[in-house]
Amino acid sequence: MAKLGNLASRLLVAAVAAPVLVFIFYLDNPLYTWLLLFAATFLALHEFFGMTLSDPADRRASLICSMLAAATLYWWDPSILAIKTHNFAFAGAGPTMALFLAVIPISLYYLFRVGDMNTVATRMAYSVLGAVYVGLLITFLGLIKRDFGPAGGDLLVFLLIVAWMGDTGAYFGGRFFGKRKLYPTVSPGKTWAGAIGGLLVSVASAAGVKLGLSAVHDPPSIMHQLTWLDILALSVPGAILGQLGDLVESLLKRSTGVKDSGSLLPGHGGILDRVDAVLVLAPYVYLYLIVRGAL
Repeated sequence: MAKLGNLASRLLVAAVAAPVLVFIFYLDNPLYTWLLLFAATFLALHEFFGMTLSDPADRRASLICSMLAAATLYWWDPSILAIKTHNFAFAGAGPTMALFLAVIPISLYYLFRVGDMNTVATRMAYSVLGAVYVGLLITFLGLIKRDFGPAGGDLLVFLLIVAWMGDTGAYFGGRFFGKRKLYPTVSPGKTWAGAIGGLLVSVASAAGVKLGLSAVHDPPSIMHQLTWLDILALSVPGAILGQLGDLVESLLKRSTGVKDSGSLLPGHGGILDRVDAVLVLAPYVYLYLIVRGAL
């Protein structure tokens, strides 16, 4: 009964959130997608540092530096800065500056606010990890919307369906067929049957998105341009990466002694629990499409 109650909560949250997300993703102006993701980044970072850092001052400093790094990755872009400068090397230095802000200010903060010398290395490592793992990786969702123009909405829907339907497939595959544990040290509830079910549902969902968006779009969707080989190249490694991302977050939670990163989303846990797969899937999709376009 508890599992059914949890499933009902998950479905209710999804039913409310999905239309809102789709509406925002398909707005022409990418600013609204970025604002949504910036808020999600703040909440996910708050959860991450709540799990890993006990000192409120460390949390605040880490949160500020991480948010600055995430904003810089999005806004320090040639398409924006080139309007005001002809120095394209400067305009294209966004990723470098974002990485700088994710590492250097945090390191200097701990240099001048050492606190407990026995824990400073661990605290610094958690702060930098949060800035990169959460702050920068979530921003790739915004980059997809920003850099692929009208196709950005379709790509975000594709990406989230691959990730979240894979999670659903893993849930039911594990519940009805799961016997052999996948990685009990990190996540005792996950099974090989669940992993295979998640992979199959992710790939099937990716195919469904291609067919569905190709059918309803006029003018043609980017799904017309992506071949079936592209869909496989995006969904199969993407589904595997998504499940590995889930395990990475499970490892972090287990090592810090928490069950969920937060309680904001009934049935889902926190924001970080909901985007753990997306954190590693979004950069892969973005880089695949950039390399495909270049080739």
